[in-house]
Amino acid sequence: MGNIADAPWHERALIADIEHIVLDQWTAQKSRFVAHSQSGEEYAVALRRNTRLRDGDILDYDADCGRMTVIKLALRDVLEIDLEALTQASTDEIIRSAVYLGHALGNQHWPAVVKHRKVFVPLTVDRKVMESVMKSHHIEGISYSFQPASHIIPYLSPHEMRSLLGGSSPTDSATQQHHHTTPR
Repeated sequence: MGNIADAPWHERALIADIEHIVLDQWTAQKSRFVAHSQSGEEYAVALRRNTRLRDGDILDYDADCGRMTVIKLALRDVLEIDLEALTQASTDEIIRSAVYLGHALGNQHWPAVVKHRKVFVPLTVDRKVMESVMKSHHIEGISYSFQPASHIIPYLSPHEMRSLLGGSSPTDSATQQHHHTTPR
């Protein structure tokens, strides 16, 4: 219907009784799902193609009752690796740093999305662990910080959003196991 940050919804939200539907990042990137509000009300959601939910989106509004049902996204932070400084480096330095960074992230089995001159990695383990990995590798020419996923989502395509946020929960990498099969 709209978003509580946009006029005229913002004005209506100030006086409405707001009930939230809290979505994790796996559900938030889907185009079809069933979710429950805080009171247990069930909502079947089917989004139009190339549409994605934003924090504050309104699923239902009853003006007579003054009741509004609003999406609240519960997204984990994202490690943002900035490669901008590498643009001033030599070609050899750029290649070496990129391969080293790829090795460091891949060795941890961390999914990543490259967008412009930044690499985004969802928090799949504790932030302190990710920071420790980045510090121990200390790759010249890159800087990093942790950003709210909600700040990054607007710049991602649906495919990139699914790659970055879909299915990446803290337990995924903690319980990830490698299976080897022997041919018969």
